[in-house]
Amino acid sequence: MTDQLPDGALPRLHDLGRWIARGPFRTPFRVRVHGGGRVPTSGPVVVVANHSSMVDGPILFGVVPRRMVFLIKQEMFKGVAGTLLRWIGQLPVRRGEPDRAPLLAAQGVLRDGGLVAVFPEGTRGAGDVAEAQRGAAWLARSTGAVVVPVAVRGTLRPPGTRRRFRPLVDVLVGEPFELPDDRGRQALVKATEQVRDRLATLVAELDSQRGEAR
Repeated sequence: MTDQLPDGALPRLHDLGRWIARGPFRTPFRVRVHGGGRVPTSGPVVVVANHSSMVDGPILFGVVPRRMVFLIKQEMFKGVAGTLLRWIGQLPVRRGEPDRAPLLAAQGVLRDGGLVAVFPEGTRGAGDVAEAQRGAAWLARSTGAVVVPVAVRGTLRPPGTRRRFRPLVDVLVGEPFELPDDRGRQALVKATEQVRDRLATLVAELDSQRGEAR
C-alpha cells in the first residue's frame, strides 16, 4: 500500500480503520457495491460522493479499494474522535469560509499520487446533488487528477420510520473522467457544474435501479 497520506498520519492505523470499515462497521448494513473496479488502482484520484447520512463516509472508507483522505467538517475534529481522524489522515475543513490549508494538504496528497474524497454538496441533505461547491473541481484541475463519482443510497432513514434492521445500502461507482484544464474563474464554475451533473446523474441512475428492484 503506497498511497500518500497527509503529514502526521499513521499509515498502519489508517489501514486498521479501513479494515474496521470493511468488516465490523458494515455488520449493521447490507452493502452492495456496483462498479468498484472503476476506481483507478494508482495515480491521483478525486472521489466525489453524495451525502445524506453520517455513515456515508465510513462506508466509502471501507469499500473504496485504496487509502482514502476525506475532507471533513471541522466540527468533527473534537476530543478523542478528532485525534483519531487526524491519525488516520483525514483533513478538517471549515464550512462557509475560505480555508486553503486543507485544500493545499489535499493537493499535496494528490500530487504524490494519492486519493482524496470530497462531498461536494458541503453538508448532509437529500443527497441528490442539487448544488456543489468548487473544492473538488479545483483539486482535480490543479493536480491533473481524474474524478470518480460515487453514489450512495440507503444510509438515510426515511422520515417518520423506525430504526431499520440491516438496511440495504447501495454504492454505485461511476466512470472516471477528466476535467478541462482551462484557466480562470468561469472555467472553474463550468468544471464544478460538470462534477455536479455527473454525480447527480449517477445518483438518479442508482435511485432508478433501487426502485426497479423493489
